[in-house]
Amino acid sequence: MKNRENVQKRSKNKSERRNGLLRLIVAAFLILLQGVWFVLAFTILGQYYRWISMAVTALSFFIVLVIYGTHINSAQKISWTILIFALPVLGIFMYIWFTVYESTGFMKKRYAKMDSQLFPLLPADGTVLKKLERTDFTVANMFRYVSTKSHFPVYDATDTKFFAHASDAFEVQLEAVKNAKKFIFMEYFAVEDTEAFHELESILVKKVSEGVEVRLLYDDIGSISYVTYSFKKRLEAEGIRCRVFNPVLFPVFHVFLNHRDHRKITVVDGKIGFTGGYNIANEYFNITHPHGYWKDTGVKLEGDAVKSLTMMFLETWNAINIKERNIDNFDKYLSQSEPSAKSAGFIQPYADSPMDHAHTGEDVYMNIINAAKHYVYISTPYLIIMDEMSKALCLAAERGVDVRIITPGIPDKKIIYKLTRSYYTRLVRSRVRIFEYTPGFNHAKQVVSDDCIATCGTVNFDFRSFYYHFEDGVLMYNCDAVGQIKRDFEITFPQCREVTEKYRSERNIASHFIDGLFRLFAPLL
Repeated sequence: MKNRENVQKRSKNKSERRNGLLRLIVAAFLILLQGVWFVLAFTILGQYYRWISMAVTALSFFIVLVIYGTHINSAQKISWTILIFALPVLGIFMYIWFTVYESTGFMKKRYAKMDSQLFPLLPADGTVLKKLERTDFTVANMFRYVSTKSHFPVYDATDTKFFAHASDAFEVQLEAVKNAKKFIFMEYFAVEDTEAFHELESILVKKVSEGVEVRLLYDDIGSISYVTYSFKKRLEAEGIRCRVFNPVLFPVFHVFLNHRDHRKITVVDGKIGFTGGYNIANEYFNITHPHGYWKDTGVKLEGDAVKSLTMMFLETWNAINIKERNIDNFDKYLSQSEPSAKSAGFIQPYADSPMDHAHTGEDVYMNIINAAKHYVYISTPYLIIMDEMSKALCLAAERGVDVRIITPGIPDKKIIYKLTRSYYTRLVRSRVRIFEYTPGFNHAKQVVSDDCIATCGTVNFDFRSFYYHFEDGVLMYNCDAVGQIKRDFEITFPQCREVTEKYRSERNIASHFIDGLFRLFAPLL
């Protein structure tokens, strides 16, 4: 009987994945249909080809001038320019779809409205930042940048703990959820309706029965092959409030389709918070092994700084509530009392959003690299960087800083893996050392430098994380977690193969051509 139930369960899971994949295919088809219609609008008017061609050329030239007047980075400008001049109709359509069409301002206004209500509830007296200035003014300037550009304050009354393995983090996270008294907020890019989530779900259902408020927010693209519509209905029937970020079946109406919620946040009672690279899916906890051993990490915060994670969740939860019904009483969740921290250090959770002009995730990395004196260690699943980041890494290495980067040894996406490797040559020729994680896929997103400063969160070293996705991270100085992150790198390096010398040698013309072709379209992926 039990075997029969397991077979039925596996069959159901496969069916749900197929349904999720079907939704993605349908959505892609609808977008493609819109593109085909746009192209046909020109081609069916073949008798007017000469005039249409002149108009398209003029429009292409005008759009390229507009592109060069924008504040996007140079790599994106070059990619759009080549695409528009080489394939004008397709290039113009793509540019309108990904930029002009998305810049109606509707969602920007929604987020701005939420932020105007939420940020005043966070500490803003600057006392902690001034305390940091007396300790290290250079580091204080890094934290000041985040406060100035993204409005997230600096905290000191917070304990930190780093987890070198997602499974360990998830265990502690489950215990924190079990002890919740008031509310549990969870926001994830991907949620998989299998064993890992089922264990969490059983706890959440119990907490609902005890009167705890439970909410789950997940991204539709990230979870589309893992869950179905019935998933959300099931959770809501169990008393778990559930929202889906930017559903993909309505691409015409969701004008920021290209932007995804890549954050991973859990908040318990406003006192304990978790973030890092892992989603709630089996592969992240090595229950399954689609790409070898999955290396992922996370951090736990306990104390004042959890307020910022709570704010991030409330911002997104309410911003995507298009009908503006049941907007939260924010003060109820941000005025929770926190325990006093037992350890020293400075902590600054930060969020990155495509709804503003700041690129906080990228700039936090750049500031750490530029300020490094002795070493900077980086872990990322993808290395798809612009010239500014590449130059910063090269300059640091050339001035004597020990710059090391860990990337995957086994890819999850072969094209992206090829693209990642195309950036190695320039870096290694400037003394940057590259390590590929041999046991499997390295999904950790973290940086540590000079035994004093580190960041861990959801931000990859790629264009999507830097410019298109909603992301989060935690900047830490002289915290327990900083030393723990350094130790994780020291343990991980021997598990990697160093490929520095392999990519230092001259490559043939065909390799250069293929790398150039991949990198040309990297800013548009």
